Amino acid sequence: MNTPTPSPQRRRLLLSALAGSTGPLFIRHARADSVERFALGIASGCPRPSTLVLWTRLSGSELPAQVKVDWELAEDEGFTKPVAKGQELAFAADGHSVHAEPAGLKPDRWYWYRFTALGARSMTGRTRTAPAPDAKVSELRFAIASCQRWDHGRYAAWADMARQDLDLVLFLGDYIYEYAAVSNASASGPAPRVHLGGLCRSLDDYRQRYAQYKSDPALQAMHARAPWIVTWDDHEVDNDWAGDSSQGLEADFPQRRVAAAQAYWEHMPFPKALRPRGHEIRIHERYDWGQLARIISVDGRQWRDPQVCPKPGRGGSNTLSIKDCPDFLDPRRSLLGAAQEQWLAQSWDASRPWNLLAQQTLMARMNWQENPERPGVYWTDGWDGYPLARRRLLSEMAARKPRNAVVLGGDVHANYVADLRADFDLPVGAGNPVLATEFCGTSISSQGLDQSRIDRALPHNPHLRYGRGDQHGYMRFQLSQAKLEVELRSVKELWDAGSALEVSARFAVESGRAGAHSLSDT
Repeated sequence: MNTPTPSPQRRRLLLSALAGSTGPLFIRHARADSVERFALGIASGCPRPSTLVLWTRLSGSELPAQVKVDWELAEDEGFTKPVAKGQELAFAADGHSVHAEPAGLKPDRWYWYRFTALGARSMTGRTRTAPAPDAKVSELRFAIASCQRWDHGRYAAWADMARQDLDLVLFLGDYIYEYAAVSNASASGPAPRVHLGGLCRSLDDYRQRYAQYKSDPALQAMHARAPWIVTWDDHEVDNDWAGDSSQGLEADFPQRRVAAAQAYWEHMPFPKALRPRGHEIRIHERYDWGQLARIISVDGRQWRDPQVCPKPGRGGSNTLSIKDCPDFLDPRRSLLGAAQEQWLAQSWDASRPWNLLAQQTLMARMNWQENPERPGVYWTDGWDGYPLARRRLLSEMAARKPRNAVVLGGDVHANYVADLRADFDLPVGAGNPVLATEFCGTSISSQGLDQSRIDRALPHNPHLRYGRGDQHGYMRFQLSQAKLEVELRSVKELWDAGSALEVSARFAVESGRAGAHSLSDT
């Protein structure tokens, strides 16, 4: 058997993404010829106490209709202590993606993994299992991220995250953007990036777009660093989509959904059991991190009702006053769908000290009122477009009595820290307590609103403790039995792949006391 030889070019790319790293670099890559077979990297996800998912997708021209792919899992980076190995068939019908599922693993420990196919070997990745459900766990270190639009900036945030010592990444949506290539002449610094191809509609379109995003070395490095739990938002399919309704009111949108769901499954570390059935794919899941925390991941797109009062001739979102659109207050409307609402209500765990809800967007109310004659102005694509569904969610949560509920979100390309309560119109008091704390993270790269507009809105939203749309990056969390500590890490130069990051703010939530308090001034 010939041992694959190293690929210096690939090694240099990933080393440059992690320049200055103080942690181990899991980036060795090899190939037997000039064709890169693992150019899209590797990943792991869905960590359970005894199993997880290992992912890759073969690349290069002239791939056979099916390819044998070997995988290895070991207790050390040098693979001197092998634990499991196996072989998967990568089929052209699945984009030559691989979803390996080693079982019988030890809980709460790190492993290293790699793939081999067609004489080539992948880089080495690091992953871990979740603790046993009854295990006493002292901490969980994780990050949340979302919205990594390729043509809005480079991925210094991923490179910085890969230098952190994290147990887990929660990705909250907009992994790709479906838009066609547009001019980006306003970008400063290095040459701007543009999307390949037109608007994503077919399976080949979506596959090409994922391949473009996954070619980034910093993103690959973070995938190879720790397991991910992922959910999607709108741009994995179409801007502002809701169920079978698209922004453009396309008659054939259900078929477009089929292509998008298939491509999403092909490119994420999902188990085979989550393969889409037509246009539906189950994303909502529960994960227990020992006796410390329950993580609940939900899907806010597949079963939601279309947004109220869209602009004439189109679907999707709008920003308008409740008095101009009474349908805001229709109690039948749902963002999660009735079945998922019920599933979520039953998922809150009163036995563990922390419940983390990973969902897509800002849950706290954001009143954009600027004209006193139009009170209560809201964006219809977020939870503000489904206010009674939000109230149901928070009321059901309160009834289940989780000790510390924390809502995590993305989508809005801004950092927000908020108090969540059932009625945002009433002052906090005995009849309207703070029920949960929210951390809504900004984008990896996608550009957002001007900060001056957020500054004008904050006085109308006293439950928002922090709001910055001029920051891009991610939130880093450290959770213990006693408290949750959060760093808002922001990129200094969005178009510089090697940009430094700074800590824009720090917050903490004390166990038994809903609501975040700032650590930045202490």
